[in-house]
Amino acid sequence: MYAIIETGGKQYKVEQGDMVSVEKLGAEAGETVTFDKVLAVSDDNGLKAGTPYLEGTSVTGEVVENGKGKKVIVFKYKPKKDSKSKQGHRQPYTMVEIKSIGAAAEKAAPAAKEEPAAEAGVSASMKKDELLEYAKDHGIEVDPKAKKADIIEAINNAE
Repeated sequence: MYAIIETGGKQYKVEQGDMVSVEKLGAEAGETVTFDKVLAVSDDNGLKAGTPYLEGTSVTGEVVENGKGKKVIVFKYKPKKDSKSKQGHRQPYTMVEIKSIGAAAEKAAPAAKEEPAAEAGVSASMKKDELLEYAKDHGIEVDPKAKKADIIEAINNAE
């Protein structure tokens, strides 16, 4: 079983027990980190890919160490101009040991947010599909091919 995660603007293929060096995270050694941006998971049932991320799936790991990579020398030289510059850089990293790949804890907050929105009425920030569903739930007949503004007006007139 493996997963493809995204962190620090890069993608990593990880398996349980792997040691992965990622861009520096704000976590100390021994802390647990969770990667929610899971692009794909492959298991016995096959490959599941997200669009762009898989909902309800996460990868957890434990921070082993924070450190700096090998020094990279940046040398700039312009011939015949007496111009030289030399600069070094060490990229910080975080070493993470992957503990588990699987479902994330249930997110109750988004489900709670949807209910008050339906009770509050309609607004211009709602999507056309949400407006049509609202009209259907409240028994208001609306043409599905109508424009968003016409749907809002029809709902407001019916209420």
